[in-house]
Amino acid sequence: MEHGNRRKFEKNSKKSKTELLKKYIIISAAAFVYAAGVSLFTDPNDMAPGGVTGISIILSRIVPVSTGTLIMLINIPILIFGIWKFGLGLTLSSIYTTALISVFTNLLASYGPATNDILLAALSGGVLIAVSVGVIFRMGATTGGVDIIIKALRLRFPHLKTGKIFFIMDAMVVTLSGIVFRDINAALYAAISAICTSLVMDIVLYGRDEAKLIYIISGKSSQIARRLLEDLDIGVTYINGQGAYSGDDKKVIMCVVKKTVSPQAEEIVKEEDAHSFMIITSATEVFGEGYKSYFSERI
Repeated sequence: MEHGNRRKFEKNSKKSKTELLKKYIIISAAAFVYAAGVSLFTDPNDMAPGGVTGISIILSRIVPVSTGTLIMLINIPILIFGIWKFGLGLTLSSIYTTALISVFTNLLASYGPATNDILLAALSGGVLIAVSVGVIFRMGATTGGVDIIIKALRLRFPHLKTGKIFFIMDAMVVTLSGIVFRDINAALYAAISAICTSLVMDIVLYGRDEAKLIYIISGKSSQIARRLLEDLDIGVTYINGQGAYSGDDKKVIMCVVKKTVSPQAEEIVKEEDAHSFMIITSATEVFGEGYKSYFSERI
């Protein structure tokens, strides 16, 4: 028995180490992508799209310190706050991520801009930064800086989406960049990059549900529900209702379907009861079987 427990413990320990190694490999790759977005696209084109990185880009034009180094220096007090707020577990991976981003940013800076087209730089940089931050968040880490502040805000206001908070903070940095650089065009392109980052990040973190919420009131609710279950293999819920005028008891069908399946659901309802009352609305977020896990998606 004791031998079996020891083997089980060693197996779990090995699995844990493998998962930890996988986590840090993914974080390392994401940190490189983040640094590429900064060093090859936004920084060399005088765009400060927001956050600590944007502030570092602005300061690098004022003081003789590289952007990557400034990213690390500015992050130090924020990381200390992170240790106090979230503990060493989360912040340790954030320190690792921030240090890698700082090193990669300085290394890639020597290659110069990947493109001199400022619009392409704004879009490409925004997408690369958004994807990398989203992946790092999913790994349970942060890129330091504003990410830690946002995680603290999300604990206090869980209904706020990460991308939206990023956008508000980025807007302030973008405005500052326009003042420091004295170039309204650079600020506007930085704003485009920030918007792109916000949109892509929400997709990476929360996905695109593209679902429809359908309510069906019909005298043939049983037939409709049976066909929705059998033909489309979707979940159906009955809600007990009562007609205010007639006083008749009714079974209201409620179901959520993928956007692509919605027309088929509508056709089933029309075939079974052309006089039914049907309400179709968009479902912006859907949690549960077949969609998103609440615990894994609420970052």
